[in-house]
Amino acid sequence: MENSFAITTTFIAYLIMMLAIGVIAYQRTKNSADYFLGGRSLGPWPAALSAGASDMSGWLLLGLPGYAYAAGIEAFWLAGGLLVGTWANWLISAKRLRTYSITTDALTLPEFLSRRFNDKSKLIQTISAFFILLFFLFYTSSGLVAGGKLFETVFGLDYTTAVIIGTVCVVSYTLFGGFLAVSWTDLVQGLLMSAALLIVPIVAMDGGFSDLSASLERINPELLTLWNDSTGKPLSAIAIISLVAWGLGYFGQPHILARFKASRTNKDLTTARRIAVIWTALSMVGAMLVGIVGLIYVTNSANVTLDDGEKVFMLLVNAMFHPVVAGILLAAILAAIMSTADSQLLVSSSALAEDFYKQVFKQDASSEEIVMVGRIAVVAISIVALILAMTPDSSVLGLVSYAWAGFGAAFGPAVVLSLYWSKMNRNGALAGIIIGGVTIVVWKQLSGGWFDVYEIVPGIILSTIAIVAVSRLTGEPEEAVQAQHEKFEKQLTELD
Repeated sequence: MENSFAITTTFIAYLIMMLAIGVIAYQRTKNSADYFLGGRSLGPWPAALSAGASDMSGWLLLGLPGYAYAAGIEAFWLAGGLLVGTWANWLISAKRLRTYSITTDALTLPEFLSRRFNDKSKLIQTISAFFILLFFLFYTSSGLVAGGKLFETVFGLDYTTAVIIGTVCVVSYTLFGGFLAVSWTDLVQGLLMSAALLIVPIVAMDGGFSDLSASLERINPELLTLWNDSTGKPLSAIAIISLVAWGLGYFGQPHILARFKASRTNKDLTTARRIAVIWTALSMVGAMLVGIVGLIYVTNSANVTLDDGEKVFMLLVNAMFHPVVAGILLAAILAAIMSTADSQLLVSSSALAEDFYKQVFKQDASSEEIVMVGRIAVVAISIVALILAMTPDSSVLGLVSYAWAGFGAAFGPAVVLSLYWSKMNRNGALAGIIIGGVTIVVWKQLSGGWFDVYEIVPGIILSTIAIVAVSRLTGEPEEAVQAQHEKFEKQLTELD
């Protein structure tokens, strides 16, 4: 009873701190540019850790440790792909996307793509918004599932009740504070997540990792190889490609790309890139160690069982730490969940408000009206995601993988090529977005042979082919689009 009270008190204190940040951000949110992009005021630390924390979600403290718990260092393929993808996305996209979004005066990703190609029909904007809403419902649901597992395990709540409580926590400060609240809380949450992932395995191994390899070998030697799965069966080329290909998804994630656009200056983005890569590397190593150390702990403890590998972090925290410290460390899971779900809700609400409501229903809507519609959208989207999250057996990793692939294929090739290729036109962009998104939905339903490869791979390949082929076949972009690209290149040089 005393343990439960200490942990509950810690959780409440943490939530009050996040809500306080939301209130402060609310006072600085005056218009839609502030609500959806923070007035482009992020420094390198909040930009980097906000991007990282919103990227990793509860997956970092639940999904990846659970994968390492089951598969050992095979999880390195996945973690390594994500680390390289993080670095490449910051290097390739960050400065150019920030500069081009200023050139086009665009707040949202659909709005940027539409204005980049002078799409008077608004098809690019509305179709992009549709895919954002579709895939973010699954992504946000993964966070709510993670929240449900957290509250269910820590407080013994019914799963349905636990998911509802987690949803209310996330919606509360996102609703009022907008992008600044999301980014500032992500900075705190990113630091808490990485600290927790490094502290827990060190304490569990009593500071010494010299016996880690020998302990794993006694449990199962196959857990120590990159080339076989845990049963000793060699990993296929399809399996390795599928794991590494997660890194390709970064180029199309709207909630991560928003941090590039919101950065204070282009020079800050160089510093932010270094911070983001270091944070990601430390967090990945910590998450894998949590899974591996947790497996050793469960195997060596006669009275300990674990029916869900994604709960291994919570198991170690409850077993190793004083209730007050455990409450702080378990709050890291809540931080991971909140830092991603809030970003997803905000991007989804911006898609509904800026890219649907303003473009389709009321083009002369005031900034205040757009913010109000955005806040209503936060509540509506969270309710739909909550319904999707009501299955207790849902896998955090499974839900994330589908949404991650959807964004990577629908937007990744379109964004990168739009930033570099002056001959890309409106028809090519539209074809790439549609082909990429549809490929993910269709490929997910197929199985056997190469259909078992992670759907992001064919999605990105086919989307890229569609963009290049259609752009070539339908002629060069109109003069206004080419002139805008020249202006962008000039502005890029000036801002650098």
